Amino acid sequence: MIKDIQDKIIRLKKERDVCILAHSYMSEEICEIADFTGDSYALSVKAKTAPQSTVIMCGVRFMAETVKMLSPQKKVYLANPAAGCPMAEQFDREVIAEVKKMYPDYAVVAYVNTTAELKTIADVCVTSSSAVKICRAIPEKNILFIPDINLGTYVKNQVPEKNFKLLSGGCPTHAKIEKSDVLSAKKAHPNALFLVHPECRPEVVALADYVGSTTGIMDYAEKSAAKEFIIGTENSIVQHLQFRCAGKKFYPLSKDLVCHNMKITTLADVLNCLEEGGEEIVLDEELRQQAVKCINKMIIYGG
Repeated sequence: MIKDIQDKIIRLKKERDVCILAHSYMSEEICEIADFTGDSYALSVKAKTAPQSTVIMCGVRFMAETVKMLSPQKKVYLANPAAGCPMAEQFDREVIAEVKKMYPDYAVVAYVNTTAELKTIADVCVTSSSAVKICRAIPEKNILFIPDINLGTYVKNQVPEKNFKLLSGGCPTHAKIEKSDVLSAKKAHPNALFLVHPECRPEVVALADYVGSTTGIMDYAEKSAAKEFIIGTENSIVQHLQFRCAGKKFYPLSKDLVCHNMKITTLADVLNCLEEGGEEIVLDEELRQQAVKCINKMIIYGG
């Protein structure tokens, strides 16, 4: 049944000139029918150069918005319109504008996990893999980092020469993991390396053998000579690595490391989007132009 649906999706996307993007937190059966898989920003860059005129994002809303920001000439659809991101939606533009008044000499550095509206007030955007490099590179000494306090803390510790102001936002899925979860996992799997996403709490990150983005974690595990790994990010990555790395063992840090917004998208949603058309992402052109400025700055400073 799964193979039947996948075959139909593959046929339809070719017939209808559609590029399918799947974030790494999607299920394996969705990743298998995608043209590109990976982290959110990397997917939006792939979409920009893809020849197809239409894009379906299997991810969450801010990711589809980023695709539209970089490819305004293309039709962009979100596979499941209910897929949001609690971190991206924690602050709105008005709230950050008020905070900015309190710290007028601070550059606003926005994690890519933010809405298009919030990006309009940012000076530069960052990904989890480029945040340290960009915060070092920008000329401003003072940085207001939004919205993730855990990623912000990680960057702050790596860039002590800058002054950081952090807000109490973040990813609820990563943030609920505690040090005790790590100690339990290490006790159960004493020979395993611990790989973690910097959206986790500082006391969790401090115990890691490797800290990096989702793609970074997967690349590290694939290339490492080690045979066992505890994965400190969304549990779908455990499944993907089990498929990719025969002979290696992967363990979830916690059964609770599940993003329900990512999991809401199903293979049937992708098929329905192709057959019936899902929610098209439409951005006001003035807003889009304002929001994309911080991404252009990210490219200048981070590559």
